[in-house]
Amino acid sequence: MSHVAEAFWGEFELDPRHPSFAPLRASDRDRELVSRVLTEGYAEGRLDREELDARAASLAAARTLGDLPPLVADLVPVTPGAVHGVGPMGPEELRERAVATWERSRRDAIWTVLSASLICWVIWLAVGLGEDRFDAGFPWPLFVTAGTLLNVARLQYRRQDLIADEVRSLERKQERERRRELEQRPDDEGEPPST
Repeated sequence: MSHVAEAFWGEFELDPRHPSFAPLRASDRDRELVSRVLTEGYAEGRLDREELDARAASLAAARTLGDLPPLVADLVPVTPGAVHGVGPMGPEELRERAVATWERSRRDAIWTVLSASLICWVIWLAVGLGEDRFDAGFPWPLFVTAGTLLNVARLQYRRQDLIADEVRSLERKQERERRRELEQRPDDEGEPPST
């Protein structure tokens, strides 16, 4: 069973069981992987219809990677000890994670340009289509398009700075996690408790 579980968790780009990845946003692909396990659990009779519906609703509402493991904890082992290669990230892995975050921000910014511009241009055209002639006035959606494009340009222009900032942020998170783990460990030195 553990090799099946590892195969499942290995399909994620970032392992949602790992504390440093848990606060990151879940992708549609991440949700699809969990949905597949829920559907298989229902098909095998391990979940009833009500449980499947409740978990599917929770999955649809899930925002971060950390929200995903509890949804399948009784269907696929989630033991943290089974996670391979999740020790402290090296400089290359930190940079890869930072680049992935920047690319996600850029995709979101491009999507904002497209969606906001499309909505504004449609409104402008709909208002301008009056009676027998087109009279929409000044094309104000240019301001929306230009403003959102500036954000994409800023992300592109500051790429190296933003990636470096994200690397520093990931390093700080990693250091906080390391300190938290050290604080939670029992005192191994055998010193008697002070009275």
